Amino acid sequence: MKNRLEELRKQKGIKQEDLAAALEVSRQTIGSLENGRYNPSILLAFKIARYFNMHIEDIFIYEEEQK
Repeated sequence: MKNRLEELRKQKGIKQEDLAAALEVSRQTIGSLENGRYNPSILLAFKIARYFNMHIEDIFIYEEEQK
């Protein structure tokens, strides 16, 4: 799943460490999310959306697989 997390974080001038602390996760988790190596739990996705005052769908882009 693609996401805009890195873009949004940089727009606000927030370090990975600071975002991680606010969301109560590790900096490695933020890095993995930004690089697309990890998809967040629904709870973490809601926390991220609430932190940026956005809808989940505005941060995380779900693309169905082509069959």
